[in-house]
Parts: sequence; C-alpha cells; structure tokens
Amino acid sequence: MNSYRIEHDSMGEVRVPNDKLWGAQTERSRQNFPIGVGIEIMPQEIIHALALIKKACALANRELVPEKMTEEKCAAICTAAEEIMDGTLAAHFPLVVFQTGSGTQTNMNVNEVIANRGNQLAGRTLLHPNDDVNMSQSSNDTFPSAMRIAAVIALEDRLLPAVDRMILALKTLEAENEDVIKSGRTHLQDAVPIRFSQEISGWREGLERDEEMLRALMGSLGELALGGTAVGTGLNAPKGFDTSAAREVSGLTGKAFIPATNKFHALTSLDELTAVHGVVKALACDGMKMANDIRLLASGPRCGFSEISIPALEPGSSIMPGKVNPTQCEQLSMVAVQVMGNDAAVSLAASQGHLELNVYLPVCIYNFLQSVRLLSESLDSFRERCICGLKADRTRMKEYLDRSLMLVTALNPVIGYEKAASVAELAYREGLDLRTACLRLGYLGEQELDARLNAEKMV
Repeated sequence: MNSYRIEHDSMGEVRVPNDKLWGAQTERSRQNFPIGVGIEIMPQEIIHALALIKKACALANRELVPEKMTEEKCAAICTAAEEIMDGTLAAHFPLVVFQTGSGTQTNMNVNEVIANRGNQLAGRTLLHPNDDVNMSQSSNDTFPSAMRIAAVIALEDRLLPAVDRMILALKTLEAENEDVIKSGRTHLQDAVPIRFSQEISGWREGLERDEEMLRALMGSLGELALGGTAVGTGLNAPKGFDTSAAREVSGLTGKAFIPATNKFHALTSLDELTAVHGVVKALACDGMKMANDIRLLASGPRCGFSEISIPALEPGSSIMPGKVNPTQCEQLSMVAVQVMGNDAAVSLAASQGHLELNVYLPVCIYNFLQSVRLLSESLDSFRERCICGLKADRTRMKEYLDRSLMLVTALNPVIGYEKAASVAELAYREGLDLRTACLRLGYLGEQELDARLNAEKMV
C-alpha cells in the first residue's frame, strides 16, 4: 500500500506519494490532466533541458545575487539538476503533454524535484522550489528556452549525424554504380538513359540541401528567452542575468546560446521552431521520395521492375510463402507521414500566440522532438538495413535499356521530332528494335544509326 506525505503550495495542502520527489503543484497537475498518462508524457529531452537551465540559472544567480543564492544552495541545486540530467531521477517526472499551455506544471515539477532532492542531500529544508530553484525565472521564459535547447541538442546530436551517415552511404553506392547505364523514367513511362549513379545522386543531393538549410536556420534557435521572466520585461531578474544564464547554458552544452534580442518576441513566438521543423519536413519528404523510388525499382521479383535487390529482412506474408516486402521503405514512408502531420501541429501551435505568451508550447515541442527522434532513427535503420545492402541487377537494367523506345530521342537532331516519333511508333506497333524500324523507314544508314543509338553518349 502506498504511503503519502503532505505537501503544500499557495492553494493549500496536497497528498503526495511518499516515494516521489515531486511536490504539491506537480501532484495537482497529475490529478487534473489524466490525458495520455504514461504515453504522451513530457519528453525527457525537455526535462533534461529544464534541469540544465536550473543549474545554469543557479550559477548565474550565484554570480549576480550571492546574498540570495548562497554557495550551499547553488551546490545543492546543481547536484540535483545533474542527477536529473543523467537520468537517475527519471521516475519523478510523470506529467503529460496536454497540461497548461505554458508548461508551467512541468517547470514546477523540475523545481519541486530539485528542491526536495536538494533538501534530502542537505539533510534539512534548504531549498524552496519557487524562491530558490526558480529564482530570477518564470515558466514563461524557462519553458520556451528549454524548447530551443532541446531542439538544438536533438538536431545537432541526432538528426544531422544520421543525415551525414546516409549521405556517406549514398556516395558509396554511387561510386559502386558509376558504370551502370539504365533506362530513365518520367511519369512512370520510359525515358532517355541515365546512369544509376546519377539517379542515386538525386537522392543524395536532396539530403545535402536539407542539411544545408537546417544548418542555416538552426542558429536562430540559439536565442534564449531567459531573463524575460513573466512577460518579457525581466521583472525580478537581476541586471545581466540573461547574458550570464545564456553563457552558462553554452558552457554546459558546448553549443552556442545567446540572450534573445527581444524577450517579448521570445515569449510569444514560435516562428524559428516552425521554420526549422519545415526543413525537417522537407527532409522527410526527400526520405519518402527515395524510399518510394527504391521500392519501385525493387518491385517484383518477377512481375515488377526488379532492377535492384534489397535485403530480405523478414517473411512478407502470413499466407503467401516466399513473399518478401520492402519493409524498410515502408517504415521510412510512415515516419515521413508522421513528420508531415507533426508539421501541421507545430504550425497551428505557432499561430496561437495570444498577447504576451504562446500557450501551445508543450504540444509544439512534443511534435518537434518526435519528428527529429523518429526521423533520426528511421534514416539510420533505412541506411543500415536497405541502402548498405542495395544491389543493381545489371542484366535486367541492360535488358530494359536495350528495349527502350526512348533511345530514339537521340535521332531528333538528325531526322526531326516527327520522323523520330514515327520510328518509335513503328517499333512499338510491330515489336521491332529501333535500329530495324529506322532502317525500314529509310531515315538513316546503319553506320550513323549505330553511332546515334549509343546509350553511353546519351548520359
């Protein structure tokens, strides 16, 4: 049977499970928002970022207001915050995403856990969650700052490395297939020849452009709202707190963060997060394009294109023996769909800034971080289990190339479009190759035909 202790806040007393470090405000939120409990909980990336902020702010307050933030208090806050960041206290953050739109309860959850853990370490009541742990802060500036910190860490440490690994794998695949010429396809119809390496390069270039755009926009996420407190005026924060806190965050993360130039904007606008997620969506779109191309090229094995083979990972049917499906293409496509849906949620959340505060913050960052996490893992899985085992069927590609009617395009400069079309139509109608059809119509001699209908010269 659970035992309880009595905690209190400005509204009165609350019973809290005795084995938990949270306090009254966390417990009120836990009771008031039974929505997605245990599933749609606040991302651990946000808890980590808030704990990092609490440590940074304690160090800034120690520097600026040492009479209030004593050495003992600062040390206790830092130690408890570090335990949160290393995951030791993960069980003490139960709150769901769908709470107050400012993230206030989660900010207080972190404040209460740090205060109670700090008091445990001190062996006495040393820290107050509001007066000490939340000193010089408001949920209104800490939560938006945590969102940006979590976003930058997720992008720099997870997504961009996954993209780089995929680009490298595609470059390797390009090099392996430099000498392979195949039929191109537009509108899912035969088109002029292309090197398989050139087709692969289209996938690679898309990812490289996405990475360039991500890096170009990510700098805007480095501006923190810390120091703005409740509405952007900085009430109750000492002079220079924003600069000091941002400097401490930079030191703790090893990443570049600076004070927001306009705190009123930083508290109410999510435009930078929306823009960056737009590029994450673009990356998902390019991932889906690549996955769809690959599953078309691998379709078969006897009744499809069958131009490439991809690793067979598991049985594909519960009823059809021997069937193998392009499951890695399917998982990447589904992740892309999720990211596109998340982009709609992020965009709608960003549009709902009312007056001095946006109150859709938790749902915005929940979707943003989910997109980054899923896409990072999806790209790595797709690379490892599909791209690295992808092989061209050179025989099948050569067979399709030799049968392609669109090689006739190379005759346009010599005999003109209409005569070239008549060659293709005759060849298709009577099942001839292009060379035979053109000779029958008398448009060109054998020697010039052989020179013109050379796929090597068309790519």
